[in-house]
Amino acid sequence: MFEISIQTSFASAHRLRGYEGVCENIHGHNWKVKVIVRTEKLDDIGIGIDFKSLKKAADDIIGRLDHRDINTIGPFDRINPSSENIAKWLFEELSLKYKGQPVLVHRVDIKETDFYTASYYVL
Repeated sequence: MFEISIQTSFASAHRLRGYEGVCENIHGHNWKVKVIVRTEKLDDIGIGIDFKSLKKAADDIIGRLDHRDINTIGPFDRINPSSENIAKWLFEELSLKYKGQPVLVHRVDIKETDFYTASYYVL
């Protein structure tokens, strides 16, 4: 089994509805994203998935959030735009993109600061 990962980032604002504290107010982050995929197969030149195409796929999805108020964008207009929910959303969106391909999305990490990271993966 091979694991391939990329890192990328985006900047946006959000607020946590129902949170008791300053994070209930709108505030911003320079979010860092790590995507890890797995594959058992390599192509004819020994590549599981091209780093650039994986990064582009992640960037295309998180581009919907970049420099925006996440609370105004579905599904986060209905669910809290916590790091946990963003990680799950990106995982699910990428999984749809790679459905039926030999690449399986394994884990998505969303880092909202240098000290706080949330991950989503399926066992």
